[in-house]
Amino acid sequence: MWVQFLVEEESMKVALDILLPKIVGEDKIGTSLRCDVRFFQGKKDLLQKLPSILKAYQNWLKSIQGVECRCVVVLDEDRSDCKVQKQELEQIARVANLITKSAAGGNNQYQVMNRIVVEELEAWFFGDVEALAAAYPRIPANLAAKKGYRNPDAIRGGTWEALERVLQKAGYHKAGLSKVKAAIDITPYMLPERNRSRSFQVFREGLLELVQRLVA
Repeated sequence: MWVQFLVEEESMKVALDILLPKIVGEDKIGTSLRCDVRFFQGKKDLLQKLPSILKAYQNWLKSIQGVECRCVVVLDEDRSDCKVQKQELEQIARVANLITKSAAGGNNQYQVMNRIVVEELEAWFFGDVEALAAAYPRIPANLAAKKGYRNPDAIRGGTWEALERVLQKAGYHKAGLSKVKAAIDITPYMLPERNRSRSFQVFREGLLELVQRLVA
């Protein structure tokens, strides 16, 4: 099976390259399952290129046989209406004559799975404070219990901005948050099953369902 991920930024690619084996099982990666992550220069770049990418993907699917393929599009909510964004992604797939997971109605006969990160990758980091503290030991271990951080998908003022504030208060990333470095530092310590971010768990559950059905 071959799963291709389309993501907004390099930091998400870095995170997924580390997280995917943890989610689906390291024994499957490279044997029965191939995962490729392609990143773009932000949401605007991804959305502008997505129609032509999916159209080419649809044509490519016709040319191969014997290999199950899926495309997973991962988009940040960025304090926008996630339902509107999801509908936009669904429409782009329909125009490309591809069936999405949402449109498939519970079966596995689809080519595209759209997922919205609420609200950004950094919410997934806040969802695993243990990993945050392991990467940056001066961060309070009880951060998840503090007001404003209990729900990682509802942190006010932007999650990357909140992460920058937390890290700088602890003496890290003094010149400004480097999203790629943060992903490199934090993700190796993350455990998918303990993450408190609902959007992360929706992503994880969708991927597990896909892989478990198609990969023996």
